Amino acid sequence: MKENLFILLCFIAGIGLGLSQQAPDWLLGHDLPMIILSLLILQVGISLGGGTDLRHIIHSLNPRMSLLPLFTIAGTLLFSAIGVLLLHGRNLSDCLLVGSGFGYYSLSSVLIADLKSATLGVQGATELATVALLANVIREMIALFGTPTLARWGGRLVPISVAGINSMDVCLPMIVRNTSRGEELIPIAILHGIVLEVSVPILINAFC
Repeated sequence: MKENLFILLCFIAGIGLGLSQQAPDWLLGHDLPMIILSLLILQVGISLGGGTDLRHIIHSLNPRMSLLPLFTIAGTLLFSAIGVLLLHGRNLSDCLLVGSGFGYYSLSSVLIADLKSATLGVQGATELATVALLANVIREMIALFGTPTLARWGGRLVPISVAGINSMDVCLPMIVRNTSRGEELIPIAILHGIVLEVSVPILINAFC
């Protein structure tokens, strides 16, 4: 929760700094997003490579439940595509880009801002990245605070799907605590998060 508040404060501070026209040149450099992205990808690789329980997680999975990440991706992209009908001035690829974050607001917004600047311009890419940031933060908030209701109305796999990549870390305690036999869901929740985390840069690059 504190991390989410910190991210929100940084976002607000960035808006204020931009409006003041006092941002230092190094923050405005085009190379900075790729440096941050490279560090994030490095951190993901270190986390996966250093996970001592990864083999145990894979062996303890139910084969049918392991399809959950694919259904999450398909469902998210489907509903993101519907956004074309509701958001004027946004095309299909823009809506799919926003949905492809799966709750990973830091990585997805950096990628979108960098990759779309060539076609939308810096301002247009920043606007789209901001929409992606807010959409993915809201998704995480819904997963964090809505897990009991989601599990009661939709079943115990629904909170995992709604959480996106956060099913493997931030939202995992809530999922375990508020679903029936929650401990049994730990392997699929972790795998779900890993698969979605890897898919974020792949899908965003594809839709750009």
